[in-house]
Amino acid sequence: MKSIILFLATLAMLLSLESNAQQVSFRTEYIGNSGYYYLPPGEKPREKIGNAKGSAMIYQGMFSMPLSMKLNENNRPTAWGIGFGGAYVSLKNRNFSQPMVSEIMNLQLGVYHLRPLNDRWSMRASAGMGIFSPTTDFSKITFKNMLASGGLVFIRHLNPNLDIGGGAAINSSLGYPMIFPAVYVKWKLQGKYDVNVEVIEGLELSAGYQFNEKLRLAYALEMNGQVALLQKDGKDVIFSHQYIVTGFRPEVKVGTKGVTLTGMAGLNLYRPATYSDRTLKGVFAGDNDYHFSVSPYASIGVKINFNQ
Repeated sequence: MKSIILFLATLAMLLSLESNAQQVSFRTEYIGNSGYYYLPPGEKPREKIGNAKGSAMIYQGMFSMPLSMKLNENNRPTAWGIGFGGAYVSLKNRNFSQPMVSEIMNLQLGVYHLRPLNDRWSMRASAGMGIFSPTTDFSKITFKNMLASGGLVFIRHLNPNLDIGGGAAINSSLGYPMIFPAVYVKWKLQGKYDVNVEVIEGLELSAGYQFNEKLRLAYALEMNGQVALLQKDGKDVIFSHQYIVTGFRPEVKVGTKGVTLTGMAGLNLYRPATYSDRTLKGVFAGDNDYHFSVSPYASIGVKINFNQ
């Protein structure tokens, strides 16, 4: 799956959250059972892989906290902070002729820096370290399961609703440092009806309606994923698990303490789950497009902003 390289570049920016407050979030996701397919290069139709099928449970959490921050006259922050993110995936794979990864653990710790450069431009940078493992047994984790990452993005504030930017992300996913392009897009229209487009820590598109100050309902499309670094048949490989989901997403604010409950019900549209060699050639190979088909999707989560 060629998009893995873009996802790994996104991981480098995961902890560079544009946070003005201490935040904590947790989410549990369920991806229902579906068949496993291979899409050959070219115009050939996809092929079903025997009776192989699978489902997934994903548990994710994230924490960010500014260590220092001040706002300028345009209400843009100069800040240093730390972030921690973690994910655990349980993959219920059935009827596969060869062993598949059954669990993934991703843990990341990093620092971020935000700084306005002038009235129109800002800069955000991050550096971090992470564990990307096919097991939760820490005694089996080695340096080959770890990645260093960093990123630098310059952001143009086109108007109060639209920010776009670009820069570079660096990580050691191929066993040595590699630089990839990094993209930043944030467009938001607020009001009774709102639209949100973000390409920062993945992909999120949503259009919603604010019933009152406590309840919002949106229709959303999101892309997320996890990665495991391991050895297979004596070679270093990457196992990538990605998913594109869409559905209705309610958000309910609880009390006045910055607690928001979230949920989503809909469909998993596309879920690549495949091995690729841990080389540049392997990542861009044309024969690694294996994926699960459309299936039900549901999630529930909570966000806490301690500044409110």
